[in-house]
Amino acid sequence: MKKISFKLGLLFFVFVLGVEIILFVSLYITLVNSRIEEEFEHLLARGNNHRDVLEKNFDHSTLEHVTMMESEAVTDVVITNEKGNILYYSDDILPFAKKIVNTMDRTIPHDGIIVQRNWQKESHIATVSPIRIDGKIKGYVYMFQNTDAIQKMIYKLKHHFVLVGFLSVFLTILTIAFLSKVITNPLIRMKQATEKLSKGDFSVRLQVKGEDELAELGEAIQTLARDLEYLKKERKEFLASISHELRTPLTYVKGYADIARRPNLKEEERNRYLAIIYEEAENMQKLVKELFELAKMDQHSFQIHKEPANLCDFLKKLHDKMLPAFHEKNMSLIYKCEKNITVQIDQKRFEQVMINLLDNALKYSDEGSVVSIEARAEKNSIVIIVSDDGIGIPEEDLHHIFERFYRVDKSRSRTSGGTGLGLAIVKEIVEAHGGTVYAASEYGKGTNVVITLPEV
Repeated sequence: MKKISFKLGLLFFVFVLGVEIILFVSLYITLVNSRIEEEFEHLLARGNNHRDVLEKNFDHSTLEHVTMMESEAVTDVVITNEKGNILYYSDDILPFAKKIVNTMDRTIPHDGIIVQRNWQKESHIATVSPIRIDGKIKGYVYMFQNTDAIQKMIYKLKHHFVLVGFLSVFLTILTIAFLSKVITNPLIRMKQATEKLSKGDFSVRLQVKGEDELAELGEAIQTLARDLEYLKKERKEFLASISHELRTPLTYVKGYADIARRPNLKEEERNRYLAIIYEEAENMQKLVKELFELAKMDQHSFQIHKEPANLCDFLKKLHDKMLPAFHEKNMSLIYKCEKNITVQIDQKRFEQVMINLLDNALKYSDEGSVVSIEARAEKNSIVIIVSDDGIGIPEEDLHHIFERFYRVDKSRSRTSGGTGLGLAIVKEIVEAHGGTVYAASEYGKGTNVVITLPEV
């Protein structure tokens, strides 16, 4: 987990650092350019102010006054005539000024222009503003500013950015360390939980707060632990049930086989015992077959082949097939079906479902009672209802009847030939068709088993 936290922290740090560098560089460049443009504009505005004064009074005293003003300032001024000859200047700016003046184009707009922008390599930046009187050029005002001040300003700005940058990196590292701990601690607990699960210890209790993906993962692991614990319990009960279900008929088979082997036993009694042995063998065969079916379903090797089928025709054939068994018990079997209902079913498998349900209705209903099959189309679904007015199912048993080896009437498990697997198989097959099945019952009044299939 330390490796994961390190990788997460490193990736996050690189990402954040990259973003910070981009932001800081762009901000720095923007601020530097903005401050330098302010210096240029300020210098040009100062030159334009001097120009405005000289345009009103272009005489010796005004020229000297302008020159004297700049002698006391951080900027320098050079005033030329219309031909570019220097008339007045301040301080020691003359050598640099001559280079600018001599190379200057005389077609300058009245608002002035910046003639030297290279503050990084040159000693001064410079602007020029033309003096225009009565529509004629009388001279030019050149303004100069030493770039040392700009350099110092840029240095201070860079210094501040470096300090802020280091502080940001430090805070980023602290934040990443905290976030890595926050993220990886739940992962460590989940790792420990999965190790317990791998060792067969399903008593896992994870408490991951929040509504993020980590919380969802923690909840998924917790759900997995509960499911595995339930499956472990189910497997234990399943194996115990199989052992019991096989042990009982085997005991009968062995016991009656020992009796049937007696030499002095009458032929009539021997045949009766052999019939019992045969019956128990058939029960075991049925049990093994149903167990095999469930095993295939659990291993997802169970396949159905759905085809369009007319539900009414299907139920009519099933009704005719099961009717003699109901008549033998003096019971009625009726069916109701809306016309032209088409379903996508595996007819062989779905016949197994219906026979299981009808067989249960036959077993647990009294003579003279009525069992009905009803099929109808509802909104976006097709509903099949198998109803009987038999003994019903107690409320405490109703939610368990589709579980494996669960029997409502334990005393009838052998005499009625039930294995407790029929309804479990019904549920698996119906769900394999994309449908649902549930039972509604009132004890002593009958039961309704409702199957819902998706509409074609």
